[in-house]
Amino acid sequence: MTKTKLFEPYTLGSVTLSNRVVMAPLTRNRAGAGLVPSELAAEYYGQRASAGLIITEATQVSRQAQGYQDTPGLYTPEQIAGWKRVTDAVHAKGGRIFVQLWHVGRISHVDLLGGDAPVAPSAIRAATKTFVNNGFADVSEPRALELDELPGIVDDFRKAAANAIKAGFDGVEVHGANGYLLEQFAKDGANVRTDAYGGSVENRARLMLEVTAAVAQEIGPERTGIRISPVSPANGISSSDPQTQYDYIVDQLDALGIAYIHLVEGATGGPRDVAPFDYGSLRKRFSKTYIANNGYDLELATQQLADGKGDLFAFGKPFIANPDLVERLQLGAPLNQIDPATIYGGGAVGYTDYPRFADTTSDN
Repeated sequence: MTKTKLFEPYTLGSVTLSNRVVMAPLTRNRAGAGLVPSELAAEYYGQRASAGLIITEATQVSRQAQGYQDTPGLYTPEQIAGWKRVTDAVHAKGGRIFVQLWHVGRISHVDLLGGDAPVAPSAIRAATKTFVNNGFADVSEPRALELDELPGIVDDFRKAAANAIKAGFDGVEVHGANGYLLEQFAKDGANVRTDAYGGSVENRARLMLEVTAAVAQEIGPERTGIRISPVSPANGISSSDPQTQYDYIVDQLDALGIAYIHLVEGATGGPRDVAPFDYGSLRKRFSKTYIANNGYDLELATQQLADGKGDLFAFGKPFIANPDLVERLQLGAPLNQIDPATIYGGGAVGYTDYPRFADTTSDN
């Protein structure tokens, strides 16, 4: 049995977590009709309730916010009811669960938006693909959002946060990472606006901060977190000044009193050293919980925790194939290997049928 503070309880905002292992958001493209979480979703998340905290797959705040096939929403009564089945399943097993809310911005396709163009800070097409029509296709050409449209997007996040509480979630994570709308505004590779939402570091951060403030005001800062990725090139995003930019953003997030910042350290799902960046600067600037993410295993998480470089540690793909990841890490047990062919879309296969370690040993 591995002895490490990683498996000790931790207080996050208004909730107590059973350990410091976080299940990172993982897009699985299995929502049903009306973009309602599938019947299998409650089973899937319930199987993983031994994580200290589950952060759900990214969930759109409006119809316009969708960028991938069969991703769930949180803006209709049916979607709220679907998510309530999920939160009930997790809570029944003693788990804690936040929903990640997103607007994908330019990372979308006209076929997902009823023929409408995706929206963005500026009409700059991203050099990336999205999952649509059961396959990957280039994203569509976006249009630049008008200034008078931005309050509506802030309100969409606020309403979705209120819906999250109705659905029984313990809190909300704002998705400000991985090249989606809020990060598109924040980074000058995607934002060439000349109004109050473009140009300076302060102006480019404005929408991300307004959204986070609205969510915190709606549900309480102690139930609000945000995910950011200062140097990740995910979805064709880039920044000329990430350190200055994110030092400023985190100073403002700290002033809002939110529960946590969730950092993608390096390239999302790729090298941790993709570009120079001082994450310690953000750690010092933020007075509450720092969730560290990207490429973590037991050894790295244990070392970073001992060195004071994070409070909670998010594991992504290992949770897909290992519903009992926390127990496996504690036991030093081998991990199931993921089947790449079943990550996106489909049914129970590659979703709810990965075995627990106890089940494999009991067969011997």
